[in-house]
Amino acid sequence: MKPHATTYDVLIIGSGGAGLSLALKLAKSARVAVLSKQSLHEGSTFYAQGGISAVVDAQDSIASHIADTLDAGAGLCDPEIVRLTASYGKQCIDWLRSQGVIFTEEQNEEGQTQLHLTREGGHSHRRVVHNADATGKAISEALVARAREHSNIALFEHHNVIDLIVSDKKNPQQKKVHGVYVLNTQRQAVESIAARIVVLATGGANKVYLYSTNPHTSSGDGIALAWRAGCRVSNMEFMQFHPTCLYHAGVPSFLISEAVRGEGGYLTLPDGTRFMDQYDVRSELAPRDIVARAIDSEMKKRGIDCVYLDISHKPAAFIREHFPSIHEQCLKLGLDITRQPIPVVPAAHYTCGGVLTDSYARTDIGNLYAIGEVACTGLHGANRMASNSLLECFVFAERASEAILQQLPNIPTPPAIPAWDESKVIDSDEEVVISHNWDELRRSMWDYVGIVRTDKRLCRAMHRIEMLKEEISEYYGNFRVTSDLLELRNLVIVAELIIRCAQLRKESRGLHFTADYPCTDNSQPPKNTILTP
Repeated sequence: MKPHATTYDVLIIGSGGAGLSLALKLAKSARVAVLSKQSLHEGSTFYAQGGISAVVDAQDSIASHIADTLDAGAGLCDPEIVRLTASYGKQCIDWLRSQGVIFTEEQNEEGQTQLHLTREGGHSHRRVVHNADATGKAISEALVARAREHSNIALFEHHNVIDLIVSDKKNPQQKKVHGVYVLNTQRQAVESIAARIVVLATGGANKVYLYSTNPHTSSGDGIALAWRAGCRVSNMEFMQFHPTCLYHAGVPSFLISEAVRGEGGYLTLPDGTRFMDQYDVRSELAPRDIVARAIDSEMKKRGIDCVYLDISHKPAAFIREHFPSIHEQCLKLGLDITRQPIPVVPAAHYTCGGVLTDSYARTDIGNLYAIGEVACTGLHGANRMASNSLLECFVFAERASEAILQQLPNIPTPPAIPAWDESKVIDSDEEVVISHNWDELRRSMWDYVGIVRTDKRLCRAMHRIEMLKEEISEYYGNFRVTSDLLELRNLVIVAELIIRCAQLRKESRGLHFTADYPCTDNSQPPKNTILTP
């Protein structure tokens, strides 16, 4: 195996909103490489429907955005991080527009053009900037186009990172990252790439569950890479389930945007009866954890397969204008949302925990940063408020760029990377092991570590995960790596981290609800869950 021909100043793993915006911010002063596990567009950003929460309306305020975020986070948000993030909102929107991102606009009463703002669960004001119901697609396409134009940005598609290359592993205080081993899935060859700084922007880990709104790339790669290298992780018990995923056999993971409820959609039982007012005074606009548990409760109590989200009482033209993608997708399935309710169920959607970082996205390992969903910054606490996720991507890309540009002049060229050793492995003749273990892992997590948990369920899940971890480790040690094997190896680590964090929290808080401890423990200040390798 020949080492990669070039050493980069900054290597960014992930081509979503966080990774590409950081690359563009650094490219004037640094040579940057961006790795994408599949195509550049195939990540969670591209599929984001809702938008970006930002205070751009004179009737809104930073203080209100902060208060809403802290309320949703159930006592575990870092107030300073929340303040910092909210204060960057308008700056991020302005930067994105300068990069060619188009947002939906409207005319005000004076005939002036302004951004159209929608409202989502947990927000006390309309503050979600969007592009109809396909905001992520608009962002992704604009940023990819800009990155392709820049001579200082090298883009590598179909590159799946195997491991970080870290020095001084025996001395935690001196650990530094120098690059990565990566599987080029088009050539089926392992390559090495050296870099003075490495940034994890790999997204979340929601494919650890059987049902998810996320693309297949969301397999917890960055969290597992950082954990194996020696980074702490935090708050992995807080896995957010989006309340409204389309319930249809032909489309297993199509998200129905929270903005449908924000624009007046009702959640109903099959007979048309609304039920959310029995669970929260905010009804359909309660935070996602409350809505998801309410739907889960109604489904289990009544033995029904789904509930319904109905916006058909709004004018048809309004629905088609505000939700063109959802309207079109449902029409393909024979469902006209201007006249019919949408069958929906909760599905795993967002990883609130992740690799522990500071306010500049720095991790425990020297020269290693983490931004976006892979990171635990302190913004989300026990529950992410809707549309704060894209905002976090752009805020911490900006913060990371400031720190990286200041740090780069003082970082020497990384040492030579040892060759990848394949001398003791062979091609697998038992691929069924991967598919079987993949299915068992995700089903175990869905059944035992889902929306409602118990101590017994968590113990059952851990027992199965420990056995799977041994099998996967043995398989990894004997056969050449494939992309499926790498994802499975990462997912079993993430599953273990989620369960360990959940077992440590003896209360219900935010997204973590356990029937054994159904109340929130307010007898002492709430603490974040932190695991150390």
